[in-house]
Amino acid sequence: MVDNKLYISYNQIHQLIDDAVGRFDLGDSYNPDLIIAIGGGGFIPARILRSFLKAKHGRNIPIQAIGLSLYEELPNVGLGGAPEAPGTQVTKTQWLNFGGADSLVSLLGRKILVVDEVDDSRKTLVYAVAELQKDIREQERQAGVPAGESGTEIGIFVVYNKDKAKAEELPPGVMARYYPAATTPDRWLCFPWDCVTDIGEHTARAMQPRS
Repeated sequence: MVDNKLYISYNQIHQLIDDAVGRFDLGDSYNPDLIIAIGGGGFIPARILRSFLKAKHGRNIPIQAIGLSLYEELPNVGLGGAPEAPGTQVTKTQWLNFGGADSLVSLLGRKILVVDEVDDSRKTLVYAVAELQKDIREQERQAGVPAGESGTEIGIFVVYNKDKAKAEELPPGVMARYYPAATTPDRWLCFPWDCVTDIGEHTARAMQPRS
């Protein structure tokens, strides 16, 4: 029986992000001033990415977090458990305005980089971008800025892009700023932050030759 799991270590994630920053010339060709991490898989990659971008220009980019859920929560997910099953509808569990409309993060004129660990069906990323664009349009309206003329840009950074047909597509302008650190066949990806048993064994599996 072929094992369709791909185990990934923290070191591999770190190296992939480092390589991607150089390959895409991030921080120069696209120099974000706001990172938005999609929880929970985007948290650690966003923090690592910020370190490499700081090394270029000496400034810490603020990180905001949003919570979106597409996967059905299943028991026994981990080193030997079953994978989560993809859902059909994205659920917003956390957004930028915790304290109400008055505390909504200012997006106007920003270069935003949305970060997640994997681009699978693309549903989550498309939903995140659409919701951010709604917020941008509302902030433009409140500021008296013509729609689409605030200079706000959105880019996407993912650690892994699954090489498969996507259920939905990103707007062309966002897709022009789409940065996948790696592309992989459609496999079950076992990230180190999902490991709940032996991280040493998980790392050892990640280091084995890949088929």
